[in-house]
Amino acid sequence: MELLNDYVVVVVMAICMAIGYIIKTSLEFIPNKYIPLIMAVMGVILNVWLNKNFTPEILLGGLASGLASTGTYEAVRNIKK
Repeated sequence: MELLNDYVVVVVMAICMAIGYIIKTSLEFIPNKYIPLIMAVMGVILNVWLNKNFTPEILLGGLASGLASTGTYEAVRNIKK
């Protein structure tokens, strides 16, 4: 788990969480099962854009941040219930 914390970029995670929420609540033609995939790709794109280069660490950081946004949303939703 500590290894994952080294790669999660909070800014990318927050942006992905906001975009994922918009997709989930506003765009009904996109099934919920595709949101984690979209967030993973969006996380990679945002992380590459922020760092202005592409390395395996940037790729892993983007993937981890995008998928962490989906997991964080689900955790908050379950806590609220």
